[in-house]
Amino acid sequence: MTSKMTATHKPFRALMALGLLAGASMISMGTALAGDCPADQVADNAMEAGATMPKDVTDEVISAIDLSSKGDAWKGSQLRMRKLVVQPGGVVPWHSHEARPANILVTEGAITEYRSTCKVPIEHVAGDVTAEFGQLAHWWKNNGSVPVVLYSADILSPETDASGSM
Repeated sequence: MTSKMTATHKPFRALMALGLLAGASMISMGTALAGDCPADQVADNAMEAGATMPKDVTDEVISAIDLSSKGDAWKGSQLRMRKLVVQPGGVVPWHSHEARPANILVTEGAITEYRSTCKVPIEHVAGDVTAEFGQLAHWWKNNGSVPVVLYSADILSPETDASGSM
């Protein structure tokens, strides 16, 4: 049995490989994950809201699955995969994850996260994966000199405005 590899599958395979490598690294470390808030800096409402408008960032939905067939609780919800490219000086604006859980994979560059639950900025580098859910609000800024590429897998519910849910 043979399968055809399309251009759409190549990014997926690359993401899977990165995910497996990141997972293996995390298991072997057995301690705090890279790109996490230091334990002594975690606090509720630790950081004020930051930038509220996107700047020099593209947000492309590369795949979406309608979850409505999974029952009434999922009506109108989508599982999305997006690619975001943040240019130097670019900003992913302040947003919340109460109603929209997500996982973010950094594949190129480094980016700084300013999160409501951490007193200090968090630096994320290529290979870092960040879980975003619950009482988390945050914004991201590319303080570097090269573009940053992020892949986001999230669940978009009907209550969430897709246009403002970076």
